[in-house]
Amino acid sequence: MTIQQKSFERRGFLRGALAAAVLVPLGGTLASCASGGGDAAPQQSGTVSDSNPFGVADNSTIDVVVFKGGYGIDYAEFAANILKKNHPTVTNKVSPSTDISGELQPRFAGGTPPDLFDNSGAKSIGVGTILAQLEDLSSVLDAKNLEGTPIKDTLFEGVTAPGTFDGKFVALNYALTVYAIWYSASLFEANGWTPPKTWDEALDLGAKAAAKGKKLFVWGKEAATYYMELAVASAIKEGGDEVRIALENLKADAWSHPAIQSVLGKIGEAVKKGYFVPGGSGTQFTAAQAQWSNNEDALLYPSGSWIENEMKDQTKSGFKMTGVPVPTVSASSKLPYEALHSAAGEPFMIPSKGNNVAGAKEFLRTMLSKEAATNFSKTKLAPTIVKGTVPADGFGSTALVSQSKMIEAAGSKVFTFNFNDFYGTNKDFLTLWNSFLDGKSDVATLTSESQKIFDKIRNDSSVTKVEVK
Repeated sequence: MTIQQKSFERRGFLRGALAAAVLVPLGGTLASCASGGGDAAPQQSGTVSDSNPFGVADNSTIDVVVFKGGYGIDYAEFAANILKKNHPTVTNKVSPSTDISGELQPRFAGGTPPDLFDNSGAKSIGVGTILAQLEDLSSVLDAKNLEGTPIKDTLFEGVTAPGTFDGKFVALNYALTVYAIWYSASLFEANGWTPPKTWDEALDLGAKAAAKGKKLFVWGKEAATYYMELAVASAIKEGGDEVRIALENLKADAWSHPAIQSVLGKIGEAVKKGYFVPGGSGTQFTAAQAQWSNNEDALLYPSGSWIENEMKDQTKSGFKMTGVPVPTVSASSKLPYEALHSAAGEPFMIPSKGNNVAGAKEFLRTMLSKEAATNFSKTKLAPTIVKGTVPADGFGSTALVSQSKMIEAAGSKVFTFNFNDFYGTNKDFLTLWNSFLDGKSDVATLTSESQKIFDKIRNDSSVTKVEVK
């Protein structure tokens, strides 16, 4: 569950992220949702060679669906153009989607899924519902890239962990995401402020912000769970691995852990003191983010590293977007302040019943080439899982440079967590966190209702569980 980075030559969250990385509830039980209608389509196959390791057939079509979120889809189109040069008779159909679950679940059920899809965004498909219908992608990593090097030797360590479920590697997460607290270095420099390393320092900064007519935090309704990510990451740093493992395994008392309670208490204190821009539960999330990046109404914003690209058209000139690790509660936390939540995001998956599995694997091989990965980092200001594609100056991005520094400082103290992804709980948690940040509920209510979400899943025998050790 760790991603070790000895040096930073790239940088980028993800999934996600929550990209990021946030998923909707399971559309039903594993048994009912995993069953797709119809037989697998006849596979298109061609001659296998060093330049065509998967045997992509001439005159075949590769049907690719890409989530159109913070990263857009042009990076996939860029890869499609490279693939076209190498396979002139192959047609690449790259389609955007903002509702992966809504558009693709009917195709899975009907036995006509795309060849390759990016299972990202707030309306992605719960992995547990389709796990049995997904190809194992180990053969992609074993293949050589376009430059002739085995792909597995070109990737950062640990990048397969977020896409491995029950021992099956089914999701190649393309973008390497750092989850952090983001701020304007220029604004902080002008006011003599220092990014907080503890929650008490954050609350002190909230008071200083108030004196300047500003707030500490801001949130939007679709991204309220960014603060859950912040809380969980901070609690894991405070309480160590036992916090992460309890959450991952849906333990009966997971949300009552003292480390989680201490973090929730601090966030609740910030809410009570009026340190959040009001009305977030009724504000579209990019509009809320613009209150931070463009208006500078708030000082801090928790997000994955996709935030710079997502807000590039709504960021104040000279903003100097910069990331730092999330705060700890105390100076004696189990993991150091430098410890980091980082994971590969933008999970690309290949349905076994797609018409062109070979073509889908070739498309991923192309995306993992140095040319395609460098293009992503340069245009999205976020690294991929491919090493050696981001220069020291971060292509002029202060956010990208700060990601390098965070990864370097974290060393092996990098962690991730997947309960929200695997069990598709984001929609339910959004309701709880919007209410909490609005000041309409308290820590006790947030705790008990969060635990109810876990208990319901844990006690449902029809839902496949993933045990994390």
